Amino acid sequence: MSPESPEPEVGAPPPESEAEKLAEGTLISHLVELRARLLKSAAAILVLFVGLVPFAERIFTAVATPLMDQLPEGATMIATQVASPFLTPFKMTLFVALFLAMPVVLYQLWQFVAPGLYRNEKRFAIPLLLSSIVLFYAGASFAYYVVFPLMFGFFAAAAPEGVTMMTDISSYLDFVLTLFFAFGIAFEVPIATVMLVSSGLVSIKALGKARAYVFLGAFVAGMFLTPPDAISQTLLAVPVYLLYESGIVLCRILGAERSEPQEESSAS
Repeated sequence: MSPESPEPEVGAPPPESEAEKLAEGTLISHLVELRARLLKSAAAILVLFVGLVPFAERIFTAVATPLMDQLPEGATMIATQVASPFLTPFKMTLFVALFLAMPVVLYQLWQFVAPGLYRNEKRFAIPLLLSSIVLFYAGASFAYYVVFPLMFGFFAAAAPEGVTMMTDISSYLDFVLTLFFAFGIAFEVPIATVMLVSSGLVSIKALGKARAYVFLGAFVAGMFLTPPDAISQTLLAVPVYLLYESGIVLCRILGAERSEPQEESSAS
């Protein structure tokens, strides 16, 4: 007869059960904390939205001013849908509330991620978090004060004779939100550059060699993210390239490159 194989004791838990329970408990605790952070972010947005609702019409008028100033005399914006005059200002107010609550949203995101970072990573991440907020607002402000007047002035001047420029308010909302988002993200280029260098994925030398490709890629991105006119494309591409250069300078100032550890590991 063949020797019998040892049988596990009845009711004995498998060896990995404790680790699985610990991982499950950790995952649940992270999900609970994530839900709490999301609820706080949503509460901040809701509070701002409720406070801004009485000023919904003024907010829409302020955002629409760059276009209204460029319209021909006697021309106005129009509403092609029945509920647009009522809903569009409220949608604009909601996005403004989200825009103003972005520091709170990013702070909640930071509080969720921070416990998993080392001390030196926290010191490095806090300035990046603050600068990313400032750069996002700078990009949106650049779009409003510089890009919109030039772009809408070009559109109004390029209208064929006999064609009156009268923009639907819902279409205008979608248009300006896209540009706000595009310029806000584009102005994050220095932060992305510093993070790439600090993570060791690329070196400062490699970033310098890629200048020509970045310059071309900035205009390609402008072609997809902005209307099909040379003015808006250039107004997005040129700042993106200049921010890329400033990101390289910032990496050198901060000493973010991790070249020495990589050289040591390659030598070993």
